[in-house]
Amino acid sequence: MLILDVILMLVSGLLIILALLQSGKSEGISSAFTGSGGLNLFANAKERGPEKVIANITLVLGLVFFALVILIRVI
Repeated sequence: MLILDVILMLVSGLLIILALLQSGKSEGISSAFTGSGGLNLFANAKERGPEKVIANITLVLGLVFFALVILIRVI
């Protein structure tokens, strides 16, 4: 059980770091409130290169985090 807690802390730390490394897809929160620039949530913004790798690793770590939380709760 202790090993699962340590793995969960490592995964959550990496998840936070990778989420902060991702570039913003919009102009920022101020443009959402002021209405400047079109805020289109369904725009096709394709990620390429390192951005795609970081996004995929973040997705996988998110799924691992979810599975670990469920596993720790059940045990």
